[in-house]
Amino acid sequence: MAKQTTHQIQPNREKNPRRQPTASGERDAAVNRNASHNYFLLEKFEAGVVLSGTEVKSVRSGKANLRDAYGLLKDGELWLLNCHIGPYDHGNYANHAELRTRKLLLHKEEIRKLIGKIQQKGLTLIPTRMYFKNGKIKLELALAKGKQQWDKRETERRRTADKEAREAISRSRK
Repeated sequence: MAKQTTHQIQPNREKNPRRQPTASGERDAAVNRNASHNYFLLEKFEAGVVLSGTEVKSVRSGKANLRDAYGLLKDGELWLLNCHIGPYDHGNYANHAELRTRKLLLHKEEIRKLIGKIQQKGLTLIPTRMYFKNGKIKLELALAKGKQQWDKRETERRRTADKEAREAISRSRK
C-alpha cells in the first residue's frame, strides 16, 4: 500500500485582492482642500457623475483635480465645470478632453431644492471630494457661501485655540 502524504491547505484567499485602494473605496479619488478654507460649507449633497471610460480610468489612477471646479444649474440640470481629469496614459486617439463640462446626476427633488437656494445671493455649489461607491464615481457637492479675509483669519484663530486646548488637556492627563 502506498503511503499517503499530508499536505497543508491554505486558507481561502480573495480571488481578486484589492490592488488599488482608491478604486475599492478605501481612499478618496480627489479632495478639494481649499473648499473649507475659502467657503462656509452649509449643506452637502452626493451626486453621480457622467464620465467616459478613459475618464474613469484616469480617476482610478488619481489624476482628478477639483481645485477650481464648481457646479452650475442650467435648464433644470446640474453641470460640473473646470474639473480637471488628466488624460489616460494608455488611451488612444479617443482620449477625453481634460476640462470638459460633465453632467451631474441628482434626484429631481434635490435639484428643485438647490434651485431655490442657489438663487440666494452669495451661494454656490463647490465640489469637496470625489470617491468610489459600489464601483461608481460619486461627487460630494457642498452648498457654500464665500468667506471674506477676516472670516478666514477668525477660522484659523479658532482652530489654533482648539488645538492648544486639546494639547493642554492631554498634558494634564499625563
